[in-house]
Amino acid sequence: MDYQSGGIRQLNLIYFKATQMKRVVYTGFAFMLIILSGCKISKDIAAPDPSLPASFRGTEQTDSSGIATIQWKQFFTDTTLQTIIDSALVHNFDLQVAVKNIEAAKLIVSQAKLGYFPEAKLQATAAINRPSDNSLNGLSLSEFLGKSYIEDYSLSAQLSWEADIWGKIKNQKQKAASSFLQTNEAKNAIQTNLISLIASGYYNLIMLDAQISIAKKNLLLGDSTVAIIRHQYNAGQVTDLAIQQAEAQRLVAAQLIPFIQQQIEIQENALSVLAGVNPSAINRKGQLHETIIANELSTGVPASLLQNRPDIRAVELQLAIANANTGIAKANMYPALSITAAGGINSFKASNWFSMPASLFGMAAGGIVQPLFQRKQLKTQYELAKVEREKVVIQFRQSVLGAVGEVSNAQVKINKLKEQEAIAQNRVGMLQKAITNADLLFKNGMANYLEVITAQSNVLQGELELASLRKDRVTAAIELYRSLGGGWK
Repeated sequence: MDYQSGGIRQLNLIYFKATQMKRVVYTGFAFMLIILSGCKISKDIAAPDPSLPASFRGTEQTDSSGIATIQWKQFFTDTTLQTIIDSALVHNFDLQVAVKNIEAAKLIVSQAKLGYFPEAKLQATAAINRPSDNSLNGLSLSEFLGKSYIEDYSLSAQLSWEADIWGKIKNQKQKAASSFLQTNEAKNAIQTNLISLIASGYYNLIMLDAQISIAKKNLLLGDSTVAIIRHQYNAGQVTDLAIQQAEAQRLVAAQLIPFIQQQIEIQENALSVLAGVNPSAINRKGQLHETIIANELSTGVPASLLQNRPDIRAVELQLAIANANTGIAKANMYPALSITAAGGINSFKASNWFSMPASLFGMAAGGIVQPLFQRKQLKTQYELAKVEREKVVIQFRQSVLGAVGEVSNAQVKINKLKEQEAIAQNRVGMLQKAITNADLLFKNGMANYLEVITAQSNVLQGELELASLRKDRVTAAIELYRSLGGGWK
């Protein structure tokens, strides 16, 4: 009981001394605050006004809702395409890395939340010191202890804490939280781009299917034309030149088939890689003209980009990080208040190490450190942080302006491709009638082979161009969806 009560008294004494030390430190710190009352930590700056227009070029919409708010499965209704996208959202390696970045940022946030807590350490040491016999310590040991060495055994707990007077820890927490949110926005941006790439690649496959069908149809037509000209040649009605030109025209369609097949397999491989699977054939159905893309694709207003575009939100969060870095750099230039305390047991004999309360010891200290001269490092770091923050402001405005430009470009592509597609459709219709008439006239001897070959060449190119225009229009709609911020919901 004596040992226990003595130990309690010793701990109480340590606590009393620590409290007194804390009061002294706070008094000194308050005095320094009066001296430095004119000093202020720089304030955070809000996201700058990007000066957005009232509407996108070529539109007069005032409704903030647009296709960006539509979930991607509602925008892309093709079940085969949905299956590919679902696989990519699970297996795509870029997305997997983005998810790991989110996990890492989450751990940093958890650690930053503990910034206000003191650091605690438990330390156990054992040491032996053998001074020279002719030294003052050696003579003292020999005279008072009767031995030439001294032992020291210690077991202690140490606490250290820095007061967050200037908001350094607060800014560190804000930086960690903003970085976490930024990694999530980066993941969303990767997802929107991924879905856009897969959808564009998928409809490119459908376009290639249409083009190879056109090439095969024209190859059969060329075979028929060559056969007819050979009959005429055998009858002495035409020369070798007619056969050669008809055969050359037939080979144009024949050459297209392996070329388009090559493009199909390359596109299938690209889609497989995006989906995170080994390259393989992709089963698909439907025709390009059956692709369901709404005629009216609402863009909403430019201000909605600030909420819908993950990349813009990521840059806005980068501004919050830059603000936090500026505050941290500024706080490093001001006095730091730190309080430390330690307590435990200590003895210069192992046999008395745990003897209570004689082996108990305690220590408390407080200090204020004001940087004076560090070769202008702190000042330079602060100025650099401000410059970095100004750069982020410029990047934010640039990203918003670029997003508005992307939407406007996609919108004008959709409108003009729609006009081109209508013209191309009429042209193909006329060419198909022309080739039918040319064939009838040729069979009846009222047209020469050159007219037939020219008609076949024109209809082949016209049908290929029409398929390409239809694909481009679908791709422009996908690009509009992506540029407005659709695909991550």
